[in-house]
Order: sequence, then structure tokens, then C-alpha cells
Amino acid sequence: MADVFGTALKDYQNGRYTEDIKTYSSLDEEDVIPVPYLFRTFDEMPKIEQKALKLARGKVLDIGAGAGSHSLYLQEKGIDVTALDNSEGAIAVCKDRGIKSTVLNNVLDYSAEKYDTLLLLMNGIGLAGKLKSLSQFLTHLASLLRPNGQVLLDSSDIVYMFEQDDDGGYWIPDDGTYYGEVKFEMEYKNQKSNPFDWVYVDINTLQNACESNGFNCELIISGEHYDYLAKLTLKEY
Repeated sequence: MADVFGTALKDYQNGRYTEDIKTYSSLDEEDVIPVPYLFRTFDEMPKIEQKALKLARGKVLDIGAGAGSHSLYLQEKGIDVTALDNSEGAIAVCKDRGIKSTVLNNVLDYSAEKYDTLLLLMNGIGLAGKLKSLSQFLTHLASLLRPNGQVLLDSSDIVYMFEQDDDGGYWIPDDGTYYGEVKFEMEYKNQKSNPFDWVYVDINTLQNACESNGFNCELIISGEHYDYLAKLTLKEY
């Protein structure tokens, strides 16, 4: 499978940036991921990401690290951070940018170490793919946590993407699937990725899933556009 995302990151890192990543989804026909945005500094990050990075502590695993901007910031602060991504290009860029500890793997296949903080930023919980897979995903995250560890994640309630009726309710298709489930494809320089599942989880749905899987779920802050940062900690029994 073409590493579309990684190819775009490598091009930018090596001074060959000429276009952005196109995305096609089941929600809208076409959008773009601006590649320079993936290389943003702390000051250029949304408040939700800044807050998450300030809360990160101990030994940190940055899941879905991409170009490594979050890992780089933490490393510069003297925090022991590992950047994990399943894109070869992304990990090559992380190394090139000076990140000392990297892992090329899908998080669900990774179990080598345990951490005090798991970071899942830029809607990293979306890696679960579908709502029905969220329990399995949370169980795996729990297995990567040290005692008193935490998961810091952001996501969005994408209900705003559906039409509203006159009394403020939303027209959500009643087809038996959760409205936050999206199918994506990425395209860069005429190369297309395979379609992949991604899930945006509203805070109530996340809290219910956490309750069923032994986690406390605390809403830390809400963003300006239906987005939020949550902190998950394991319940003590």
C-alpha cells in the first residue's frame, strides 16, 4: 500500500513541498490536509493540543505521531517521549527532525513497554476505526499504561455536519451506524491510499465507553468547534 501520508511528510521535510494532501470521505467530497500544518510549533497549535502537552508527564507514548511535532516539543522539555506511527515516511521524518525514540508500528500491534501518558492528538481515538471497536481499543490502551497512568485524547462531535431542522435538532441518518463513523481516502501527487475507517467520538459516547471498560473519563476543555480534550484514567477497584 502506498504510504501517501509519509510521502507528503518526507517531501515537505526535504524541501519538495508543492501540494497538500487531498482527503475524500463519506461525509464530504473533498478536503485537504495542509502539509505545513503537520510541522507546526507549539505556539501554532490549537489550545486543546497545548493543554494536552502541558498535562503530559512521565514516560510518554505519542500515538499516531505523524511529523512528530508533539513529540519534539515534549523532548525539548526534557520529557522521555516515544513517537509511534505506522507510516514509514512519518517515522523517517520524526528521526530526521531529531526525535530520539521512535516506533514503526500500528498501536494495536504494539505492547513492548508501558507508559505514564498516552497521547492521542488530532483525533487519535479515530484509530479505533468504528464505534464497535472502541472497547477493544480502550482495553489495549489500558494494557500500555503504568499504574496511575493517563490517556490524553482529543476528538470532535461531528453532529454539526448534518442538517438541522427548525427546532434545532439534527437530521442524522437512521441506518444503524454511529454518525461519527467516517470512511476516508487520502491522495497525494496522484497516489491514493486504500480506504480506511475513522471514528469521531462525542464526549457522552466516549464517557459511556470508558465506564464500560474500567476508565474514568474527565472532560478537560472544550474547543471552539465541537471539539474537546479528555483525560482517561483507570478506575481503582
